[in-house]
Amino acid sequence: MALNDSLEKVDVRTLRDPIHDHITLSKRLCQFIDTRQFQRLRAIKQLGTSYYVWPGGCHNRFEHCIGVSHLARKVASVLQEKQPELHITDRDVECVEIAGLCHDLGHGPWSHVWDGMFIPIARPGTTWTHEQGSEMMLNALIEENHIDVKEDDLDFIKALIAGDPNKCRPDEKPFLFDIVANKRNGLDVDKFDYIRRDSHMIGDQGNISLQRLLGSARVIQNQICYNIKDANQIFEICATRFRLHKTIYNHKTAKAIEYMIIDGLLAADPFMKIADRVFDARKMVHLTDNIRAEIEQSEDPELAPARVIFNRIITRDLYRCAEWKTISWHDHGFFTNNVTPERIVAEAKKMPRDQLHGDQEMMDALATLAPQHIIVDFSPMHYGMKEKNPMENVRFYSKREPNKCAKAEHGDYSTLMPAVFGEVLMRVYVKDDIFYSLAQIGYRAVIKNINPNADADITSEAETVLGDGEGQPQSSAKTTPPRTPNRSPCQTTSMTSIVSTATACSSKPISSISYNKFATVPVGYTPTGKTRKGRDLSSGSLTGMSAIKESEDLEGEKERSTIGVGLSATPEIKERSINVMSKPSVDAEISKDIDISTAQADGDGVGTPKATPTRRSTRGTKRRSDSGTKESETSGGGNKRARKSGSRK
Repeated sequence: MALNDSLEKVDVRTLRDPIHDHITLSKRLCQFIDTRQFQRLRAIKQLGTSYYVWPGGCHNRFEHCIGVSHLARKVASVLQEKQPELHITDRDVECVEIAGLCHDLGHGPWSHVWDGMFIPIARPGTTWTHEQGSEMMLNALIEENHIDVKEDDLDFIKALIAGDPNKCRPDEKPFLFDIVANKRNGLDVDKFDYIRRDSHMIGDQGNISLQRLLGSARVIQNQICYNIKDANQIFEICATRFRLHKTIYNHKTAKAIEYMIIDGLLAADPFMKIADRVFDARKMVHLTDNIRAEIEQSEDPELAPARVIFNRIITRDLYRCAEWKTISWHDHGFFTNNVTPERIVAEAKKMPRDQLHGDQEMMDALATLAPQHIIVDFSPMHYGMKEKNPMENVRFYSKREPNKCAKAEHGDYSTLMPAVFGEVLMRVYVKDDIFYSLAQIGYRAVIKNINPNADADITSEAETVLGDGEGQPQSSAKTTPPRTPNRSPCQTTSMTSIVSTATACSSKPISSISYNKFATVPVGYTPTGKTRKGRDLSSGSLTGMSAIKESEDLEGEKERSTIGVGLSATPEIKERSINVMSKPSVDAEISKDIDISTAQADGDGVGTPKATPTRRSTRGTKRRSDSGTKESETSGGGNKRARKSGSRK
């Protein structure tokens, strides 16, 4: 036998995966993998901007899709072997495997940032989703690489990716649609892989055994069921999904960078037409996370605003979270309609000017403050089926009756179940530090003005809930709180019921409609850390802000920073008008970075911030020129350092 003939018989490829160990790739599967459309996924981060917070989370869509394909084949093969009466064919197994491989072909840069946030803003009214992109890219992959796929098989693969049996022939086996994209209860191999992979890559090994779980899968009444012994494992998967969303995917810093990337892409889109690339498979094949490098490397003056924003990400000059609050699932729509950047700005501008203690820079910032400087973000988080218990839609069997399935009651696996299965994390971000305290003041004024029941005669009682959470505890609180998991402040008929329900399980009133007392900062606070360099105003990082003109002034600032005096801005800084979406001058954008060091506070910089008229006395004032003034500053440096350290976050 010739050497070439023997090599042709080796039609499989094996790779080592950190999650599933050795994965065997058939020759048929490699036809799809070895294409530009699939290899593109190597340049799209699975965790998107969470990679900036967890450096270990550097894995890409490429390995995730291979993992999903591996699990999809494993489930289909197990069912084929254990239940021959299902008549699962090799063609069925292959189609399920290819569907798992290609299910994420349509993801854009930074994964869900693209289709979930950028496209709706860049192309309002469009209904494009990454599932549609996956279908388009799959068509292009097959056509460009001349892969032989029957039309019925291609329709079946697309339907498996969408989890919709209506998109293919009616005689396809319905339980196969539960494998890749399960619309019934969300338990599919896509979720199994990303939960295990994402947890592993950030250093959390977890205790989920996929091998045991997939081995217990069984088809009963045309749906995939599991052994009742694995009910706790199923619930652990759902709980882990929620935990990942709360701690990883929706981390406050990751979300801040998401919005910065969106602003950068929006600034570049009018000139690069980035959003239009998703409608052309030939252009989308080059659309990856590398779009940022393409913008940064460009010297086109029209892209200067986008480069400024991306440079802020590099230097960690990020948008700041000024306020946050976890609200109930049913209050999501109510807060979306009532807590907006426009209302926050309007309320902030109503604040009495004497609260600014004569701080001219803060007065100028208040006059400049506009809705485009504030972001109100809502991040829904749930166990996989929104506000519903996902276990309600999972069916189980026992080893004594393997052909009968039923829903598991709470007592069948645990009585310690959450009262609700979804919540929404609301955050208020500012695009520049100077607006930090102003945004918080405006937000809290909005909260205090909200009356969800529009009932004027209970306003005073509402203020007890909407205030600072320091109301008097009720002495007659019940031992067991009433179970009203589906109630919410915007659905109740009386504010009294909110207070009574909340205080029944706590010594203090608790409600979604309140502000977060742990986020409180004094008026005029800016969150710049003590080791943080001052914003390079000359580079256009804040468009429209005046540059510092005299180098001797900068030297004076550096001298004072060494003796404990905070950064003193020159008069030109007061005239700034901040809008990161505006176009800076080319000269300002390419100018040299100016290192303005902030004051180095003594000790660890930890203290309780207090609003005093002299706390920001060095901001917005002219540089003192006489030596006598400098000597007095030096002698009083200790007290000023103490006040400064307390004002740093």
